[in-house]
Amino acid sequence: MTQPELEALAADAYVYGYPLVSDLTMVERFTGGGMGTLPAAPFNRLSHATRLAEPGDPFVSVNNDIVYSIAQLDLSEGPQVLHVPDTAGAYYVLQFVDAWTDNFAYVGSRATGTGEQTWLIVPPKWHGIPPDPGRVIVSPTTIASIVGRFACTGPDDLPRVRALQEALTLSPLEPGGLVAGLPEPDPDVPERLAFFERLRVWMAAFPPAGRDVEYQRRFAPLGLLDPDPSPYRAAAPEWTAALLKGLAAGRERVEDATRPPEDHPAGEWRSGLHLFDFNTDYLGPGTIDDPEWRIPDRRAAYLSRAAAARAGLWGNHAYEAVFAMTYDDADGRPLSGAHAYTLHFDEPPPAEAFWSLTMYGLPDYYLVANPIERYAIGDRTPGLVYGDDGSLTLLLQHEPPADPAAAANWLPTPEGGFRPIIRLYQPTQAVLDGTYRVPPIRRL
Repeated sequence: MTQPELEALAADAYVYGYPLVSDLTMVERFTGGGMGTLPAAPFNRLSHATRLAEPGDPFVSVNNDIVYSIAQLDLSEGPQVLHVPDTAGAYYVLQFVDAWTDNFAYVGSRATGTGEQTWLIVPPKWHGIPPDPGRVIVSPTTIASIVGRFACTGPDDLPRVRALQEALTLSPLEPGGLVAGLPEPDPDVPERLAFFERLRVWMAAFPPAGRDVEYQRRFAPLGLLDPDPSPYRAAAPEWTAALLKGLAAGRERVEDATRPPEDHPAGEWRSGLHLFDFNTDYLGPGTIDDPEWRIPDRRAAYLSRAAAARAGLWGNHAYEAVFAMTYDDADGRPLSGAHAYTLHFDEPPPAEAFWSLTMYGLPDYYLVANPIERYAIGDRTPGLVYGDDGSLTLLLQHEPPADPAAAANWLPTPEGGFRPIIRLYQPTQAVLDGTYRVPPIRRL
């Protein structure tokens, strides 16, 4: 194989394998040290956040609407029993994500209701007899994640959410099993080739969907199908150079896929309605098995999967929640705290669960500290002032407004540039088919 062919193949391998490496690196981080408000927890144990996100939390576009409960599953121990309490109609979702970042099941308000329920989570090719055959979730890989989100209206609502978290339990079907954990990449591989080493080891441990196997075999010339010892420990210089050039080209391809188009209309809110539609193989409880929610082109799905992992790891399908963002006003000018803006809705955004608008500063996309400690505003914000016709006008500016009605609808901005995100949980069909568009932000 020629040098240019090796480089092109390595670029394809990066796009294909980035989601697996990104996901399992995050799994490793969670089990080893936790993240932000979520303490570390071993495999098959739930980790609960005990508060809402705050400006001091250094996480990109962190969600201030919900409180997280997350578990990293290792089903080599055997099936796990998940017990979910009755949330009394309050919104929640438990999202199931495999090692390749496929969203393969949902339990929650939209998918299964808010009543008490018990599910059995089983590894691939499990042949046991479940206690309730109608309540089984089959994981495509032995390592998977449960990403739980509980709606929370604010600090005063935390005791209710904490009680639900405590009642959410995960336990082995048959105690006494052993957890295999993540296989360790060879520590003697140079850091510049660490991506390929992680991909080699983890690809072997967590096989892809059957339809991906033949595509994966193409990567044999890159050493990705080699057994131990690692081919990257003392790799030939020319071969190494081809891998590194391909890695850089693949990384750029993924970055390009996450950038908005340069010719977008002024003030347009951008959302990836179908960014997470790459999973066409494992559609379990709570997913929608319909052509509308499938990317038919397999190669296009690989790139979408990589872009989703880069820009929104563990994000939901749009039919669960839609997130949209904008960087400029209705005239195409960058949003800045040097100016005041309005966001006018003729009627509230169409979400069956709830909606919110959250403020993030640039360039880090962190929450913005402000004197009233309001980081998001939405239909659950107390005291919002609506028009006589049911319309709603939000005020976005840095300085506190003098008018009480304006202050009730005020979302503080930073002094400099900012980027808001609007979130619609359980969006209506008008959002999903593109009929509904979030109105542009207008400078006063």
